[in-house]
Amino acid sequence: MARLRQDCDPGEAGLDAKALERLDRHVAHFVDRGRLPGFLVSITRGGRIVHLTTYGLRDVAAGLPVETDTLWRIYSMTKPVTTVAALLLVEEGRLSLDDPLERHLPVFAGPRVYVSGSGDEVRTRPAAGPILIRHLMTHTAGLTFGFYHSHPVDALYRAAGLQFSVPPGADLAETTDVYAGLPLQFDPGTRWNYSVASNVLGRVVEVVSGQPLDAFFAERILGPLGMTDTGFCVADEQTGRLAELYGESDDGGIEPIPGLPLRGRPRFLSGSGGLVASAHDVHRFMELLRRRGELDGTRLLAPETVDLMTRNHLPGGADLRAFGTPAHDEPGNDGVGFGLGVSVVVDPARTQAPSGPGTYGWSGVATTTFWVDPSRDLTLQFMTQVRPRSSLKIYPELKRLVHEAVMD
Repeated sequence: MARLRQDCDPGEAGLDAKALERLDRHVAHFVDRGRLPGFLVSITRGGRIVHLTTYGLRDVAAGLPVETDTLWRIYSMTKPVTTVAALLLVEEGRLSLDDPLERHLPVFAGPRVYVSGSGDEVRTRPAAGPILIRHLMTHTAGLTFGFYHSHPVDALYRAAGLQFSVPPGADLAETTDVYAGLPLQFDPGTRWNYSVASNVLGRVVEVVSGQPLDAFFAERILGPLGMTDTGFCVADEQTGRLAELYGESDDGGIEPIPGLPLRGRPRFLSGSGGLVASAHDVHRFMELLRRRGELDGTRLLAPETVDLMTRNHLPGGADLRAFGTPAHDEPGNDGVGFGLGVSVVVDPARTQAPSGPGTYGWSGVATTTFWVDPSRDLTLQFMTQVRPRSSLKIYPELKRLVHEAVMD
């Protein structure tokens, strides 16, 4: 177990302490109004932790406070970790971004694209080309999520038991077989649609490496980086530090809801959203990326690989709103492209909140997020545990308040 500790005063790193106090007060207001149970926020500059705040409770009923060693379900923040795992195999020559997916998972041979119909009357056509490994990393494979309600293929996912991305009781191999039996929304590489692709990528990692996903993560990423509190389950000695998960109640407050089955190794190892982690460990992962693949003398990836991961891969420099499916036609996607497993700011002037050019990161459904801003040598992570029915609109304000804090 390791805790985050603040390394220096904000002013030493060119940040305004009073502006950071405004940031804390702003988020604390959500706690005081009963919209969040508690939170942790940390900001680094040049690798030094210059701001670290905990506020509120990790377990409301028990009255347990948020601590710097609290454990959080990071959900979709798992996706960049899965991407790093696959890129390790790419660097070893065991995998290529341009490999057809069917080379490693034959069940995906001959993909077909939805044309019309529903149920037993669905009409499909052959896809214009194969799904490539890069399509999985960029969410341009034509896959989807069952919880969307914007395309007939979404309904086919729900009918196949994929409302929550995994059939009840299935493991990762069985789940990806179900995905392969469903039509694509579009030809691979032609649109962006956030999807189950990272689960498929996780299965590719298993097949190519010959190891279960949790074992590969532990041996190749978590262990070398000292991320000792990250995994797909929590040990007995960790359970007291795990934050309770909440959802929004009908009266606008929060109430406990079921979360990931973290007691004991899960049958389904989700490369999309299965990890739990501490703020210390998320900080270590951000530092690996900020330092372009090396941390404390341990190099996992070449600098050029991290550069490739964290630049926009959408055609013609497009953003998520322009290249995305109708489900992603929203203002928050203006000016934001997508790299390999992370979003990337391509046009700061068009983003919903101030962001440096090239800022990259990703978020989780329980209102957790991280980002790395290379132009300011700055990182941020925000941790809480609420699955909202609608956006709490915390992230844009976080970005605005951090922007106001930067003095140079």
